Amino acid sequence: MTDDAGTTDDAGSLPGPLVGADWLAGRLAAAGLVVLDASVGAYREEGWRIPGARRFDIDGAMSDDAVPLPHTMPGARRFTEVMRALGVNGTDTVVVYDAAGIYSSARAWWMLRAMGFDRVAVLDGGLPAWTAAGLPVDKAEKVEKAEGRASGGAGRPGDFTARPRDGMLVGSGAVVAALADPASVVLDARSRERFSGTGAEPRPGLRRGHMPGALNLPFGEIQRDGRMLGAHELRASFGVLAGDRQRLVVSCGSGVTACVLALGAELAGYRDVSVYDGSWSEWGRPSELPVVTGT
Repeated sequence: MTDDAGTTDDAGSLPGPLVGADWLAGRLAAAGLVVLDASVGAYREEGWRIPGARRFDIDGAMSDDAVPLPHTMPGARRFTEVMRALGVNGTDTVVVYDAAGIYSSARAWWMLRAMGFDRVAVLDGGLPAWTAAGLPVDKAEKVEKAEGRASGGAGRPGDFTARPRDGMLVGSGAVVAALADPASVVLDARSRERFSGTGAEPRPGLRRGHMPGALNLPFGEIQRDGRMLGAHELRASFGVLAGDRQRLVVSCGSGVTACVLALGAELAGYRDVSVYDGSWSEWGRPSELPVVTGT
């Protein structure tokens, strides 16, 4: 391995759950390195991509279309099929990014880890940090047509195999239990207006407010200029809410930005973290699950 600004023929070891643009640029052509673009919505439609990146489609193939909720984790068989179609091998090193900074890339990182794959990191600052460093980008459509992979996949299938881990993605029952557990804390990554119920929900039919006993930590508050805060600042941000509780359950609107909190918690040193997969898209639907408003 070389220093962060150098080049290497091998991806080498990840320095942690975050890598910088210099680290990735120095290894972009390395054997065994796969870069995945996990952009969603309008950010995905912008169409610029890090050279060689493959699309990790959270809006599409990487959501379970059999579940009437957005961004639900697909099963292990489907996850395996998609990752193999993307050309990912079990021995590869994967870096995920998105075009917003750090938004949906954390979801891809958490999904891979939940499926038993640990050689994955998030590009700190995402595509904006990459372009700000003067590094090259390609138009996604041009890349895919040139390589004959309109789906954003790879020409040669990989051998990735999903091995799901218990507890990394949980349902509403686990959230109910955590809310009643004095050793646990439930953190909501939505905006303060949505959490309090003063702001409208972007998805129709959902109740306003939050889970009784949940605490609010908007995902943008653990970032600065699209990059994650340092470990000391993150420990302070989580510690103010969690106190001495080490068990965290994180939620958001649809399970995407909750994973930004999960990434922040990992960087802050927490090791017992779960993401509520259904998040407010499930909890906020008309049901017997309790909802309160206010702060």
